[in-house]
Order: sequence, then C-alpha cells, then structure tokens
Amino acid sequence: MTESTQIVAHKRTTTGKTSHRLAGQNLIPAVIYGAGRDAQSIALDRHEFELFMQHHEGTAGLVELKLEGEAAPVKAMLKQIQTSPIKGNVLHVDFFAVRMDQKVQTPVGLHFVGDAAGVKAGGVFLHELREVTIEALPGSLPEFLEVDITALEMGDSIRVSDIVVPRGVEIIDDPEGIVGSITAPTAEPSEEELAAAAEEVEPEVIGESSEE
Repeated sequence: MTESTQIVAHKRTTTGKTSHRLAGQNLIPAVIYGAGRDAQSIALDRHEFELFMQHHEGTAGLVELKLEGEAAPVKAMLKQIQTSPIKGNVLHVDFFAVRMDQKVQTPVGLHFVGDAAGVKAGGVFLHELREVTIEALPGSLPEFLEVDITALEMGDSIRVSDIVVPRGVEIIDDPEGIVGSITAPTAEPSEEELAAAAEEVEPEVIGESSEE
C-alpha cells in the first residue's frame, strides 16, 4: 500500500489557448473529476509535481489535492499524464477523485526481481507484459508489483496468475496471459556459413533479355 502525498492545486478559470500562459508562471494545467464532482480546471506547481513524480512510478497510488478554498484535501488518483514528445516535459495532468470505500481499477507496473536460472544458463528473459490492471480499494493500491523470476529455467514462462499480490488487491487481466519467458539466444551464423550462402545466391536479372 502506498502512502498518499499532498499536492497544492490552484483553481483556474481560463482554459484552451489561455492555459499556455501557465508555462510562463511555472504551472502545469490539470483537471480533476470523479466521485460525483464536476470536472474542475486546476493548476499545479511544476517543480512540486516533477519532484513528486521522481519518487513515484506511473499512475498508481494516491495523492491528496489541497484545493484553494476547500478545507479538506481531495483524495485522487493520477489518471493520465500528457508529456511533450520532443522535450519530455509534462503538459497536462488528469486526476480522478476517489471514495475510500469504493474499489477502483488502475494499471500498475511490474518490477522483475531475481536472477533467473535460465538466464544464468545462457538464456534470455523476454518481457511480454510490463504492467497489469488491478482492482482494489484506494487505500490498498500498490505502487508496483514485484515478479520473482529466480526459479525460471530455460523454456519456462511466468503467467499473470503467478504474480503474488498484496491482500485486498486483485489482478483483472487474463490469468493465463504470459508475463515473460526464458528463451535460448538466437545463434549468429559463422563466417563460413555466410560465405557458403553467398555462393548459392544467383545474380538477379532485371528486365527481359533480348534475343540476337
């Protein structure tokens, strides 16, 4: 279970092109909705939010939004983070307000731990999934799930149903889905094999030949 972090949010009444002015004020445009709330435009201090993201992974976990004019902070989840494809900086953030007594669904990242026996024997671990979707009460949301691959031998695979989850957390993805597997490395052809293959290749003739 992750501890919630408090973030100060400023209310804003301007949207659209006007929101670009926030960049000059070192603010990030955002919105919060859910739990019976109307969608509300807000702004976040860029430095504070980026510092928060350095210590948290993905969108899993809870935050407490301290909204101007509201006495109690709002419990919310990070729903979506839009970033610039060029600079990588945060452009916009969506928050989803939650009720602590109602379960929510959210993607959560997978952390692979351990040195697989098959890898030690020369195999390669192939990732098929890097996150799964879970369902839990907001207060029980993990920031990530650990997947131990130590026992995997050559040719073995690990499925969604093999992932150990904390109490109160359920993975809602296909339990038979492959998370990762150990495969033998692809052997590169030797110089002799490459030379032999080159000799067998006939030159390509482009166009039709003319008869004399």
